[in-house]
Amino acid sequence: MTSEQPVITIVGPTASGKSSLAMAIARSAKQLGQTIEIISMDSALVYKGMDIGTAKPSKSEMQEVPHHGIDIAEPEDPYSAAKFAHDAKQWLKEIRARNNIPLIVGGTMLYWRALAHGLSNMPAASPEIRAEIESRAAKLGWPAIHEELAQVDPETAARLEKNDAQRVQRALEIYLQSGKPMSEWLQEQPKDSGRGEGSGEDHNAPMNLRLISIEPSDRSVLHERIAKRFEIMMAEGFLDEMKALRQNPRLHPDLPSMRAVGYRQAWDHLDGNITFQEFQDQAIAATRQLAKRQLTWLRGMQTKEVIDSLDESQMKQCEQDVLAHYQII
Repeated sequence: MTSEQPVITIVGPTASGKSSLAMAIARSAKQLGQTIEIISMDSALVYKGMDIGTAKPSKSEMQEVPHHGIDIAEPEDPYSAAKFAHDAKQWLKEIRARNNIPLIVGGTMLYWRALAHGLSNMPAASPEIRAEIESRAAKLGWPAIHEELAQVDPETAARLEKNDAQRVQRALEIYLQSGKPMSEWLQEQPKDSGRGEGSGEDHNAPMNLRLISIEPSDRSVLHERIAKRFEIMMAEGFLDEMKALRQNPRLHPDLPSMRAVGYRQAWDHLDGNITFQEFQDQAIAATRQLAKRQLTWLRGMQTKEVIDSLDESQMKQCEQDVLAHYQII
């Protein structure tokens, strides 16, 4: 493929079936003599040691189909949208050099924005302002800081959880540093068209992407899938995975990795702050809230192709469309 050809990106809420679809596409391509390499666009899958709670692809799946963006960071080292955009463009370049086909798959929409539209010119982090916000949060709690953000940037506050310390802090920091809310900074980017301009060779340039959104037509089925997947995670030893992670003295609950849904609630449970039942209920509820935020974000994107993941014929047609897009069939 050429660098001018749009790269297909499969997005959607958590547990919607994105990964299964991507694997089916890659297997069909393999049968036709073409190798597809998957680029994971997921802010939790980047971290090593976080396998069960992130529903990470199995080792056999990753051996069967090349994956990128998985197990590339230690959980104590934050990984950013900017880093993803840089890394993804490098992976794309390498995949093309091998004459293979890239397929971007995931639900972290901030990563998608950085890749599709280039990186914003938002102010860099300010240690002084950040420390001042953290000091106030320690006294007042993050919901109070979230309320401060809502006063100056209601649009950003509406899409952030009250206890999402990292993102609430960053949004307020940007306002205090620049006098302009994060929502305005983001609006200065090209509109969400699903397609960027340019070839993607410049690591700070937007990219040409074709967006396919996997969205179940029945929200209750998605909720059932989320609950069932959590049940499977527990049976596979999610709490044991969390106990192993907590042996790392550099980990703490405010790190991005430990704020991932499920992990944050597991940390609270192992600290004795919530019961086992509360842990399970809160983890499932947080995952459903994540899916709701992802769907809200996707509703605002105009140029996208929506596939109902509950309709097998649509999913099969989507698989054929991707193969045809890359001229595999």
